[in-house]
Amino acid sequence: MPFCRVLPKTMKILSLLLLPSALLLTASASLHAQERVWRCGNEYTNNAADAQKRGCKVMEGGNVTVVQGTRPVASAAPSSSGGAPAARAPTGSPRVDGVDQRARDGEARSVLESELKKAEARNAELMKEFNNGEPEKQGSESRNYQKYLDRVAEMKAEIARNESDIAGLRREIGRLPPSSR
Repeated sequence: MPFCRVLPKTMKILSLLLLPSALLLTASASLHAQERVWRCGNEYTNNAADAQKRGCKVMEGGNVTVVQGTRPVASAAPSSSGGAPAARAPTGSPRVDGVDQRARDGEARSVLESELKKAEARNAELMKEFNNGEPEKQGSESRNYQKYLDRVAEMKAEIARNESDIAGLRREIGRLPPSSR
């Protein structure tokens, strides 16, 4: 039983003796870790001789963390257009030969052209029904003029959406390579 009472007292004495030495070790380690850092343009160094040769400025206060970035890979083959580099497929994507790509482009063109024909036909129907902003009144619209005005506004909005769809389809068709028909 006396051993259990002695142990806590001994631990207190040891901790009081070891605490100042631990603080001294921590302080000296932090002094060694905080070397001077110089900034040389976009580069940083802790080599004093190199920094003096290059005329670098000392960084004051705060820690500096430098993360090494990746460098862009230079293209080995010149582009066919001579100016901007050609668009490339992402790495790892399957290669498509010219014949298959032309077939895909042709299929995309036919789908877009059929959608364009449908949209233009729908636009013709809407314009006929709209009757230059004066569509025929329906049923209860003769007694409630606001219903008529609401329907006319909806028709205008639908015509605008349809015309926007037509313009978008024409843009997409224009982006495709010319067909080889």
